Amino acid sequence: MRSARPKVLHAIGNRSLVAHVLDAVRKAGGTRTAVVVGPGADAVAAEARQALPGAEIFEQTERRGTAHAVLAARAALASASDDVLVIFGDTPLIRPQTLMRMREALAEGAAVVVLGFRPQDPTGYGRLVLEGGELVAIREELDANPAERALNLCNGGLMAFAGATALAILERIGNDNRKGEYYLTDAVAVARALGLKAAVIETEEDDVRGINTKAQLAETEAVLQQRLRSAAMAAGVTLVAPDTVFLSADTKFGRDVVVEPFVVFGPGVTIADNAVIRSFSHLDRAQVGKGAMVGPYARLRPGAQLHENVHIGNFVEVKEAVVEAGAKANHLSYIGDTTVGAGANVGAGTITCNYDGVAKHRTEIGKNAFIGSNSSLVAPVKIGEGAYIGSGSVITQDVPADALAVARGRQVVREGWASRLRERRAAAKKKAQEK
Repeated sequence: MRSARPKVLHAIGNRSLVAHVLDAVRKAGGTRTAVVVGPGADAVAAEARQALPGAEIFEQTERRGTAHAVLAARAALASASDDVLVIFGDTPLIRPQTLMRMREALAEGAAVVVLGFRPQDPTGYGRLVLEGGELVAIREELDANPAERALNLCNGGLMAFAGATALAILERIGNDNRKGEYYLTDAVAVARALGLKAAVIETEEDDVRGINTKAQLAETEAVLQQRLRSAAMAAGVTLVAPDTVFLSADTKFGRDVVVEPFVVFGPGVTIADNAVIRSFSHLDRAQVGKGAMVGPYARLRPGAQLHENVHIGNFVEVKEAVVEAGAKANHLSYIGDTTVGAGANVGAGTITCNYDGVAKHRTEIGKNAFIGSNSSLVAPVKIGEGAYIGSGSVITQDVPADALAVARGRQVVREGWASRLRERRAAAKKKAQEK
């Protein structure tokens, strides 16, 4: 991978490769999971425990082959009473239903099940040799004869063992080969020597797609994105230009959501029913409420919570803030560490000044408040319900409810001004209607 980061910690869909695998294990009904890592792989162990709490970590102190790696988890294997699945940490596209099919083959009497596939070009892959419909050997390409090399059913690497005989098979695997290593693929021959059945389950190539280079990482990302987009549209999401939308593995959508072109969903994003995400927006660990509209060119950072029918417009950034129902910030604003009350209007160019160089502070904007354009709210500060902030103001002190605050050099507060304005507007509207 040409990287200081362990391979299985690289990510697709904003989730690490090993976390994808462990999620598939969980969904396939795994009840006990052993993760085998190399020496000093603390970061991998931590990621595994975070992805699947309760995962047991075993260390392979010497690299002596794939079967040797599996036996590093001997303690877990010794107590197995059901099925044992052996899965690689760099096959993130493996699907739970594929693992369930392997378990079904065990239930039908196989002691060893190998996951096979038929690539367009089998060069370099081990071939699965069948006789009478039964798997008799896995032949590495270098060891295969011409007839075996002509086979296109290849070894995908993943295997399943009946729990009752798994340890007995694995312990009988030897290292009589050029490298002196213990190969998991020899399990087929060992099982047959014990009079046990070996079987093959075929799957599509993407299921067993492994990753060894950054190019393969990008190719796998593309496959995952296509899966995620297809699943979203099948669930009723409208993706106007699907190939331009980037999703995370955990992106959640409600019904009748519309996503316009060139939107990026980071991890931890939830979009409720009837929301619209407009073009060129970026969302990360954010929640968008029913009927809300986001963008175009909006950025929702971690902790952004938009309630029902909120409007966040172009070039507006929201971070660690709650924007309550019906509130609007339509243009060119930064809302950070803030609560925006229901029905409030945040004018163009408004900035919540939340950081003093040492700590973050909160801004509270009351219900139905009106923040004039190009205003700066210097936290900690509270803007009362229904208050008006004059355009171009720098607000450094709390503003009472229904007051007007204008601070262009010197802050001026006129108590009750906002209420009187609304009364005059209501009277003028009534008079107009009477005419």
